[in-house]
Amino acid sequence: MNSKPPVCAASTALSLPAASNTYDYVQLSDAERASTPLAEEVALAIAYNGLSQAVMLVSPTDLEDFAVGFSVGSGIVESTNEIYDVKLSGSGSALYADLEIASRAFWNLKNQRRQLAGTSGCGLCGVEALEQALPELASLPGAPLPPVEWLHDLRRRIDQFQPLGQHCGAVHAALFMNSQGELLLGREDIGRHNALDKLIGALLREQIDTQGGLAIVTSRCSLELIQKVLRAGIQTLVSLSAPTGLALQWARKHQLNLIHLPKHSAPRVFSPVAESKSP
Repeated sequence: MNSKPPVCAASTALSLPAASNTYDYVQLSDAERASTPLAEEVALAIAYNGLSQAVMLVSPTDLEDFAVGFSVGSGIVESTNEIYDVKLSGSGSALYADLEIASRAFWNLKNQRRQLAGTSGCGLCGVEALEQALPELASLPGAPLPPVEWLHDLRRRIDQFQPLGQHCGAVHAALFMNSQGELLLGREDIGRHNALDKLIGALLREQIDTQGGLAIVTSRCSLELIQKVLRAGIQTLVSLSAPTGLALQWARKHQLNLIHLPKHSAPRVFSPVAESKSP
């Protein structure tokens, strides 16, 4: 058994590219030249104990959080106790994350024979079997729904946690609200599942208690986001976009509170199933 203590901080510092840069363009109507900031993306190769596992297109921010959150949210490790070291390297648009993980987790990883080719727009690239796309996950114990007041004016309140999005757009955000209804932290990325991985990684690395709290995603809510939240043990997920049918089915099956916050109407509770009221 490996006796090394868990390490969830990167052991090597990395000078990351800017999250956004300014680019010139020409107005189609009058050919007037102007400039605007655009979000940047880099290719991040992830390896476990020297075995290449995935290449993800990500925003060059909070990469330690991403490496840890991706590992837990994808089921590669069960907890941060199985992550011993995170080494970041590379330059420009080609970066590397080398993680040292426990022997048990590495053995399972090799048995899965998964080779992902990730992009910013998908979450299950390279999965070779239905069992990997639809894994057996433990149900949550169930938790009360948050008070409706917690979600009041939420779209406006989360702006302060989206500096990159406010500056140049083109990115998604994932945020955490604690058991007191306070927004604690947020993470951004060009990939919606990447943003959630970063949030999960930040929560784990900072040892923030998620009991009674909720995760918030600004993107559409599909199956892989449900799976990541379940693995992280967060009881409630609020999405600013509607969930897919499969995401809803999984939320109900695994006792995850799933709430959609439409732009112009009241929050919609999709899970748990509401009991019909007698006439």
